[in-house]
Amino acid sequence: MRRFLFVSCLTFFAISPVSADITHKIQSSISLTVDGAASQAIRQPSSMAVSGSNITLGTAPSLGNLTPGTAIGYTPGDYSITTAGDAFSYSESYQGGDNTPAVLSTTVTAGVVPALPIFANTTTTSGGVAGSLAGTLATDGAMAITAGSAGSAAVAQLVLELSIK
Repeated sequence: MRRFLFVSCLTFFAISPVSADITHKIQSSISLTVDGAASQAIRQPSSMAVSGSNITLGTAPSLGNLTPGTAIGYTPGDYSITTAGDAFSYSESYQGGDNTPAVLSTTVTAGVVPALPIFANTTTTSGGVAGSLAGTLATDGAMAITAGSAGSAAVAQLVLELSIK
């Protein structure tokens, strides 16, 4: 019996206490977004080019004055051949730019761009409309999201983490 008691005591003292780290984490999030309206307009400038050989300039071509509401005008040049009978070349080009509008801004009304400038390069993105966009997260982790109108997004996320080390 002594031997059994000695082995029992030895076994009892050889067992060390057990410890464990337990981590429990709950994260929930919801994101509701509505796109904004945007407009970017780039005006096309007026340009003129003249080139040639064996020609004489009489009256120079010219660009007109820039005034609000109109594009720059163009008056072609007057040329003559320098040496009759010899080869000649002549090229004159003009590209009319965009009119200069009286108002240079674009407005956004209720997420919509109602009027756009008419320029050579215009990019417009209409804004989103929230409509019935909504989202809720309950304390028990229940989620509810309601889609909105065009240009809206709803994302809900629930992360449960349990770590035992």
